[in-house]
Amino acid sequence: MQLQLQTFTTLVSAAAAAVQGSAKQLIDLTVGSTLRAVLEASASVGLWMQWLILQVLQMTRAATSAGADLDSWVADFGLIRLTAVAATGSVTFSRFTPTNAALVPLGMQAKTADAMVAFDVTQDATNATWNATLNGYLIPAGQASVTVPVVAEAAGSSGNVQANIITLISAAISGVDTVTNALAFTNGIDAETDAALRARFQNYINTRSQATQAAVGYAVSSVQQGLTWTIQENTTAGAIDIPGNFVVTVDDGTGEPNRALLANVQMAVDTVRPIGSTFQVQAPGVVAADISLSVTAAAGYTQAQAMAAVGTALTAAVNAGGMGVGFMFGSIYQVALNCPGVAAARSVTLNGATSDLTPTQAQVVRAGTIAVS
Repeated sequence: MQLQLQTFTTLVSAAAAAVQGSAKQLIDLTVGSTLRAVLEASASVGLWMQWLILQVLQMTRAATSAGADLDSWVADFGLIRLTAVAATGSVTFSRFTPTNAALVPLGMQAKTADAMVAFDVTQDATNATWNATLNGYLIPAGQASVTVPVVAEAAGSSGNVQANIITLISAAISGVDTVTNALAFTNGIDAETDAALRARFQNYINTRSQATQAAVGYAVSSVQQGLTWTIQENTTAGAIDIPGNFVVTVDDGTGEPNRALLANVQMAVDTVRPIGSTFQVQAPGVVAADISLSVTAAAGYTQAQAMAAVGTALTAAVNAGGMGVGFMFGSIYQVALNCPGVAAARSVTLNGATSDLTPTQAQVVRAGTIAVS
């Protein structure tokens, strides 16, 4: 039953009506009278009791709980709030005089220009300059720069920075002078919100007794925030028709999810898959969007400013698409003309043609070479 809330005025009025109805003579309930003061004091206590009841009701339903109360509520069912995800990307360490070799050590810190956001160099064994013995990236003599992966020290959207914002090296590196990020970082995610946790809790309840696509999708969504996925039934990763097998393709926004993430998804899906079925978890195939166009700067802007703005905007627009989401050729004009300082765009091509990119369910479109002149 819905709780009927009362205000201070309605409580006093109801009490006054009850007292007067029980009295055999007229009662003095004017402001300042003793009986009026007693009724108002009782109404104040009633309001306090009503507030306590609302607090209890709020904490005993997931739909109205918030913060720690919501965490406690869903924890009874084995759920926890998904943590924040740290932004990742690449930065380029450069030097003015590449005479001698130089080492960028693992864990070296780079910061944004205002020194507010810090990033740490991480290991990439596939990078040709990685040196396990020296525990860092060795820039050989004669080479002016090296591009290495970094991760934000603080998880969350605070690590999402624009291009060319990371320009400070926290500690001196012999033979290295500058650092910068050519591309923006966009994959940092804050901790799961109350609304998102409630929605995931509903999916949890609705899929407990089901071995369905929704149950598999819930399992994937609980691994990490920011994931997109597709599920293909009765086929293998090699597109061979096999009844009872399904393929889960997962992306974390980069187009290249790491092995650890794929392994975690594999374990999560295995707990909800139908008995007797088999499955594979894979990274998406990446369809590169190579874009070429010419722009004309608007009055008050330089050509370089217009070109830089278009390049950044197009990269973000292409990378915003999820699994199986295509990229329209016509959107290139729209993105370019919406950039500040751009008066016109022409000679546009997408992968050397003028047609749309249409990926499969297991593919994702990501920015390739963006050539703006």
